[in-house]
Amino acid sequence: MLEISPAKVVHIIYQTREGRMAEEELRAFIAGLNEDEQAHLVALAWVGRGAFEPEDFEDAVDTAWAERSTPTEVYLTGMPHLAENLEAGLEAMGVDVTEVEADFLDGDR
Repeated sequence: MLEISPAKVVHIIYQTREGRMAEEELRAFIAGLNEDEQAHLVALAWVGRGAFEPEDFEDAVDTAWAERSTPTEVYLTGMPHLAENLEAGLEAMGVDVTEVEADFLDGDR
């Protein structure tokens, strides 16, 4: 279903919450994803903000591919509430990231 690992999405969520000082690092991380991962990340954010329903996820991915006119890292870092949209998207898609978040936070210590 998702062509991006939940761990990468969690990384982006936490990086987004770091604030503007981490924006360059966040952009570099997103730019380093392959094109499938980028399209799925955009689609996940769209589902999270209600632009697409979870059952229309593949349509969201197709739309992300078709409408890409800006680099994904620029588009997503300019999206208001990116972290919240990604969290809501994961939840809507039924992806439980509890363990991934715990692992991510343990790695920060």
